[in-house]
Amino acid sequence: MTISRAIKDYLKHLRISRNLAEYTIRNYSHYLAVFQNFAKENKIQLVKQLDKTIVSDYLEFLSAERQPKLSAKTRNYYLIALRGLLKYLHSEDIDTLAAEKVPLSKSRPAQIQYLSHDDYEQLLGAIKGDNLIAKRDRAIVTVLFSSGLRVSELVALKRNQISLVKGEFSVRGKGGKVRPVFLSEQSLEMLSDYIESRHDANPHVFIRHHKNPSLDKRSRPLTSRSIQRILSRYALEAGLSKPVSPHKLRHGFATDLLSNGADLRSVQALLGHSSIATTQLYTHVTDKSLREVHQKFHGQAKPKRPEQS
Repeated sequence: MTISRAIKDYLKHLRISRNLAEYTIRNYSHYLAVFQNFAKENKIQLVKQLDKTIVSDYLEFLSAERQPKLSAKTRNYYLIALRGLLKYLHSEDIDTLAAEKVPLSKSRPAQIQYLSHDDYEQLLGAIKGDNLIAKRDRAIVTVLFSSGLRVSELVALKRNQISLVKGEFSVRGKGGKVRPVFLSEQSLEMLSDYIESRHDANPHVFIRHHKNPSLDKRSRPLTSRSIQRILSRYALEAGLSKPVSPHKLRHGFATDLLSNGADLRSVQALLGHSSIATTQLYTHVTDKSLREVHQKFHGQAKPKRPEQS
């Protein structure tokens, strides 16, 4: 079997059997296309030709100086995609290199960058006015921070998914897994105000708005990139010193839960993580908060007064 045919079959498997999101499949397609081109340049076109030597050369290729240089974390995205392809081929009884022969790059533990509650309030305060766009943008910020939604899940939301009475809805996340999502009172109020102010029949929750409202029914839903642009603009207006992204709002949601005593398994379920190891990355942030509490309050007992004779 050719590498090209193997990759096509694997991507089809991810789409149909694994039910992965199109965004994830596009990423895998890109990572594997890089490997396919590398293998072709090295006169390797069949999966049975893959061996430890070509993998070693590929690792060197990914680590080579380039602009921009790939970080260890990014290199691992390419290698995980290749591992996935090899595991799939073995599951189909196709003779090729074992996935375990593809080593991952060693990287430093991920540092969680998150938006604090104070930063969130500052960001929200930068959204001025009472027009439809301002209402939409306030709803976006509050829903992201109160629910921990991924931006891909946010832009895919449709009105018929949400119960404004209960303040909850379900989303299909990574791997096709469905999970419940709950809204805070503030985010429910902002979202209700936005939806009830609309007079179009567009099924999507977050859409582009025109100066002529009659055109909104034909508006496209906002994209992940447009959500990022919206957040960046308000972050600048709010005078925040750190960049703001949808993922940092998601991180802020998780950190806020753990800092206030939520257990790790519950946070894992609310975030839609398939592995608790991913959720445990947030404990590094909350551990710092605990250290600050310890240093501030531990060992601060007043010295005993000497007994008077």
